[in-house]
Amino acid sequence: MSAPPIIVVRPEPGGSATVAAARAMGLEAHACPLFAVAPIAWSPPRAEPFDALVLTSANAVRHGGDALTRYTALPVHVVGEATAEAARGAGFSVAGIHDGAQSLFDSLGPTGTRNVLWLCGEDRTAIEPGALDITALPVYAARPIDPPASFAALVSSPATVLVHSVRAGERLAALVEHRASVAIAAISDKVAQACGDGWARIVVAAEPNREAMLELAERMCQTTGCKHTAGQ
Repeated sequence: MSAPPIIVVRPEPGGSATVAAARAMGLEAHACPLFAVAPIAWSPPRAEPFDALVLTSANAVRHGGDALTRYTALPVHVVGEATAEAARGAGFSVAGIHDGAQSLFDSLGPTGTRNVLWLCGEDRTAIEPGALDITALPVYAARPIDPPASFAALVSSPATVLVHSVRAGERLAALVEHRASVAIAAISDKVAQACGDGWARIVVAAEPNREAMLELAERMCQTTGCKHTAGQ
C-alpha cells in the first residue's frame, strides 16, 4: 500500500518549491495553496535613521519593488535560508540568519542595534520589541483564495498536510470538516494550535524550516495517531 500523500498549502512560489523538494525525496506531494501573495502600496522611509533591516519572509524581497535598493547599505537580518537567498539576490549583505522572528529581534539588542526597519507582510507575527525601536512596514499581503479542485478529494482520504502559518492553520480548520483521516505537520506550536482539534494527528517540526517539515512529513505519512507532539 502506498503512503498517504503530502498536501502543501503554502502560497506560491514557496508551495511549488516545497512540493519539488518533497518529490525529490520520493514522496507524493500536491500544491494546494490557500492564499496568494501580492504587493501592496507602501511609502519607503529614508534609510539613514535605521541601524538594520529585518526581512522575515522572502515575499518582502519579491514584492518590495525598486524602493528596496535604498536599503542595501544596511545590515540585513533574515528568517530562514530562503529569505537570505532572496536578499542576497537583490543585492543585500546578510548579517544574520535566524529560525524565527522573535529570536531574530532578541539577538539584535545586545549588538547595540536600536532602530530597526522591518519590511513585512500585512499580517505578521506579534513581537516583543525589548529595547528596540521597530518600524514595521507592510509591503505585501497574503489574500485567501479558493483551493484547487483536487483539494477536497485529497483531504477526504488519509493525507498529511504541511502547515506553515497560523493563518493557514485557521483557514484549513475552516475548510476541512471531516478530518479524522488527515494528519498535520505544523511548523510551530502556535500553528498547531491554530489548526484546532479532530485531526488524525498533529506533530510539530523539530525546527521551523522546510527541511525539518519534510523530514517530519516523511515519517508521518506512514502512520496516523491521535495526539499533538513536538519534534518526533
